[in-house]
Amino acid sequence: VGLAKFLRLFWYYFLVEAPRYLFMDFIVLMFYFINKRIKRKKWAEAKRKFFEERPLVSVIIPGKNEGKHIYKLARSLNEQTYKNFELIIVDDGSDDDTPIICKDLQKHGFIDLFLRNDVRGGKASAANLALRYTKGKYIIHFDADCSFNRDAIENVLTPFYYNPKIGAVGGNLEVRNTDESLATTLQTIEYMKSITTGRIVTSHLGIYAIISGAFGAFRKDILDQVNGWDIGPGLDGDITMKIRKKGYKIHFEPSATGLTSVPRNFSILAKQRLRWDKSIVRFRVRKHRDVFLPSESFRLSNFVSSGENILFNVILNFHWYLYGLDIIFNYSQLLMYIFLMNQLMYTTSNFLQFFMALTVVEKPRQKLKLLMYVPLMAIYNGYFLRIVRTIAHTRELLFRSSYNDPWNPPKSSNQARRLKI
Repeated sequence: VGLAKFLRLFWYYFLVEAPRYLFMDFIVLMFYFINKRIKRKKWAEAKRKFFEERPLVSVIIPGKNEGKHIYKLARSLNEQTYKNFELIIVDDGSDDDTPIICKDLQKHGFIDLFLRNDVRGGKASAANLALRYTKGKYIIHFDADCSFNRDAIENVLTPFYYNPKIGAVGGNLEVRNTDESLATTLQTIEYMKSITTGRIVTSHLGIYAIISGAFGAFRKDILDQVNGWDIGPGLDGDITMKIRKKGYKIHFEPSATGLTSVPRNFSILAKQRLRWDKSIVRFRVRKHRDVFLPSESFRLSNFVSSGENILFNVILNFHWYLYGLDIIFNYSQLLMYIFLMNQLMYTTSNFLQFFMALTVVEKPRQKLKLLMYVPLMAIYNGYFLRIVRTIAHTRELLFRSSYNDPWNPPKSSNQARRLKI
């Protein structure tokens, strides 16, 4: 068809997808490795200062019906290389054996403090309850269904001694149940690309936007400044933006690694992502829209961080459908060829992204077995996750559906609606 028409047909890939998720990642990763090598002595010095001070750290774990995970988590924390921490678990109105299990673990010294909300208040409520009882200089927020490498705590806290302007640090997450189903396998590849690689890139650029609630570390004094967590879903990105707006840096630390179990089928996964994807509209488009205005909250890094997030996840996501309609109406006779060429280009990109991820993930040789599943990522990312994301954004933009999400109890969501948070 000639170069001009070829670019006309596939402009979305060449102008949007490839520059942002392929070329930028490649360039930033090169600088990341160079910078890491140059500053390894500074990192070693930061770790020395951390162990020299040996601050008390408060590990908080809010959750509901997490009894089956608590012992495994407590055991993995008991094996940490850094020992000076208190473990606080908050049971948010569980109706399983969580209270019995936690009281037994507290009795035997695996848990320092067990707290319980008799009436469920939601994850933010449970986290804030734990925060009121913490004594540590730093707070680490974990999800109960995770386990962690032995050096996870020391590695997630070292950046605070590397740069005093850092207010919060996100830990790295990999998938534990990779082999359980096709859905978990594809999520493993997704986590390699979007969490490990993606957050290295955004952190290096200074626009890292979401510290996962499954593994994040915070300065206690800063959490007090921002009054802890607000009601979600999406409280992870919300707390991150609240800290950024106070002028602190947000850092992602890939060497601090935890394992998490992901949804085992596509139905459960869709429900999870519908909840996650609503948050970008609720918090970035509405609650924190002041980062785009000439106010005291305005900083260029926050403007770019939120702007990039909204542009690529919301605006261009909707624009993709306009691109599709343009192709259907103007080039209907070429549809089969266009579809096949798109699959070829996106699959090639996914292979390149996969090999880039292998340079930064743990145990890369073990993850090579996932190579045969990479061709499916064009369907998984390009259609399944895009459709779920579109539904979530539309529902939140038109109906503010996050306030009716069962992930939070109605009383908490109603209060959040009244407070416009």
